[in-house]
Formats: sequence, structure tokens, C-alpha cells
Amino acid sequence: MDLAPADSSALTVAVIGGGVMGGTLFRALLAVDDPPVAHAVVAETRAARRAELLAEVAPLVAGRDVRATADAIEAVRGAEVVVLAVKPQDARATLLALAGELGPQTVLLSICAGLSTATLAGWLPAGVRVVRAMPNTPARIGEGATAVCAGASASPADLDLVVRLLGRSGVVVPVAEDKMGAVTGVSGSGPAFVLLAMEAMIDAGVELGLTRAVAHDLAVQTFRGTAGLALEPGSHPTLLREAVTSPGGTTAAGLAALEKHGVRDGIAAAVRATSARNAELGA
Repeated sequence: MDLAPADSSALTVAVIGGGVMGGTLFRALLAVDDPPVAHAVVAETRAARRAELLAEVAPLVAGRDVRATADAIEAVRGAEVVVLAVKPQDARATLLALAGELGPQTVLLSICAGLSTATLAGWLPAGVRVVRAMPNTPARIGEGATAVCAGASASPADLDLVVRLLGRSGVVVPVAEDKMGAVTGVSGSGPAFVLLAMEAMIDAGVELGLTRAVAHDLAVQTFRGTAGLALEPGSHPTLLREAVTSPGGTTAAGLAALEKHGVRDGIAAAVRATSARNAELGA
């Protein structure tokens, strides 16, 4: 299933797995200008999903070779960068099936939670340059937070290539591999924790008499605006919180209720539990 021809001299990438994050990275790779991607293939077993993926990236094609296929081996053939976006439990079988098409010429970018670069390298032919990434769902709108780390076979240039390829997905930061569990808790699963808090604020607003639509709009914009403030140079969440908390005021009463119900400790526990589960997936 093809969308357009392209210059055969430019970078070729393949994405294995067209789920939420695979599709997000497929779009992000096509949006990047440096390095330019002229050939992009996504491997996805579901025909309807393949059609969706091509429709989603159609505005980004601009004369490039963009394809969707059910055949992962076909997808990686000739690819310089292969993105592994399958479930962690499917990674070993997938890589063993693709081994004949991968080699020292390949940069393998894995987004499989819990699987170390050493584990992945053990399922690959010698010399494959393994880079690991932990993106999150806001990458779909170019507002993601992604951490990357290089395996033993990957060079600084390989890591730099991945950082540039993911540049349109949002913020991309290199970290040491032993910090990827913490990354999974803070940013990988972080959107779910933020959304749970958002849901709670909306539900409370409805309980207090707001329509659900109004409560939704107010809560969502509050999260969006507060994040924008926290991103300003010299800003810090603690300083921002203190600035809106008057002694004996309404915000102070609300914060006291949050502390009474252990919200701070609960969020920290969620991050730690996510990190622990990440380690279990790689065991």
C-alpha cells in the first residue's frame, strides 16, 4: 500500500507496530526535517489500522515513499533505522523473525518498556546499534517527553541521530540507562496520573453544580496553563504553588485537604510502582 514515490538516496526508516505509540512515532519521523526521511514504512497486521495510519500521515508525504504493510520483514528490508514498537512480550519473537534483515548497518530504536539494550542485543545479530527510548502519548501533538539511551553497540552519533529524528515529538533528553525505570514512572506513565487528577477535578466541579462541559473546559485549561507557567525560564512548581496560596485562603484549604488524603504520597507511590513494574517486564 503506497502513497508516493521518493528519492532513493535519503534516509529509510521502518516502524514495526502501528499501535498508539508506533503510529505517533511514524508521524513524528515524517515531520522531521533534519535528517530528512524519504522512505518510511510501517508494519501493522490490521488492515483497517494500516489505512488509518496512511490517512493520518498523508499531509506529511510530500513526494516521499510512504508505505504500510502487514509484512514486518518486508518493512525492515533496507531500512537504516528500525523502530520497535511492539508489546514487550512480543519483542523477542519479532526480533528473531527480523534478524536476517538486520546488521551493523541498522540502528534499532526500541520503545518496549522494561527491555534493556543488552537484552535486545541478545536477540539480534552482532553489530546492530541499539538505542532505547521511552516516549509518552503527548508526542502525538508534538508535546511529548521522551528519554533516550544508547546501548553498548551504539555510538554517540547514533544517539544524536535518534534525538534529531524524534525532535518533532516534543522534548527529547538523553539519560543513563539505569534511569529509564524512573523515566517510565515520571513521564512514560505520567500522562495517566495527570489525567486521573483532571478527571477528579471535573467530577468535583459537576458535584458542585457546574455542567460537565464547563467543568471539563476549566479543568483542562487549568492544567494546560499551569504547565505553560512551569515551563517559563526561572519558574518552579513550588514557587508557583506558593504564589497562589494565601495564608488562611481558599487554596490553602484545598491543599490541606490534598495533604490529608495523601495525594502527594499517592502520586510518588504511583511513580515508584510504575518503575518497579518496568523492572519486572525486563526480568
